Amino acid sequence: MVKLKNSFQRREKKYALTMESYQKLRKKLVPHMQEDEYGLHTIISVYFDTKNDEMIRHSISKPAYKEKFRIRSYGLPNEDSEVFLEIKKKVNGVVYKRRVALNYQLAQTYIQHPHSVILEATKDQQIKQEIDWLLARKKLEPKVMIAYDRRALFDSQNSDFRVTFDFNIRYRKAQFPYRLDDKGERVAPEIDVLMEVKALGAYPLWFSEILTELKIFPTSFSKYAQTYQRYLYPMLRARSS
Repeated sequence: MVKLKNSFQRREKKYALTMESYQKLRKKLVPHMQEDEYGLHTIISVYFDTKNDEMIRHSISKPAYKEKFRIRSYGLPNEDSEVFLEIKKKVNGVVYKRRVALNYQLAQTYIQHPHSVILEATKDQQIKQEIDWLLARKKLEPKVMIAYDRRALFDSQNSDFRVTFDFNIRYRKAQFPYRLDDKGERVAPEIDVLMEVKALGAYPLWFSEILTELKIFPTSFSKYAQTYQRYLYPMLRARSS
């Protein structure tokens, strides 16, 4: 069983797969990895940004340091469901995540009145204060919802090594704090499966050999950046012209 952590660091690489290459890869991974207890599940994220999309425009420029803020739900939430307020930073290729868990109803309250929510755990309160500061400094607002269906594999011999497969990546303009759902348009119809490999250090040798054998190579793909470049920015330009 894989427990969701509230703070961690790792390197992440993306790979665009056809359905055929995905199926071949899954067979090769059977002796080495197993699927987590969630099976095929839906992840819904609402990304926040400044009024003029400063954070995603900065991210697209490929700087040494970048950050994102999102609210993430594993499955369709009801009022009592747990969701995560999450800051994701990338520094020289290393990803750092810090997040706090709130029930969905409280998360909606938090976005409208951040200082009205006090968390009991000292560490959670410290992370929340970091989020408070980011929201206030950048004056962040909900921009886009991105959802996808995921299968996640883990190596029981190496907890720092995980592989996820995302299907049917979709988006729509964000409507938080209203009811979250996963309805949207496809972001990249040409990609059957987006694989993400998450590792603290080097890949296991057996995994590298499988990638070489199947001729699977990394690609640059950010779900939020692709959504902005393909759909949101063209809409903004059309409105301003």
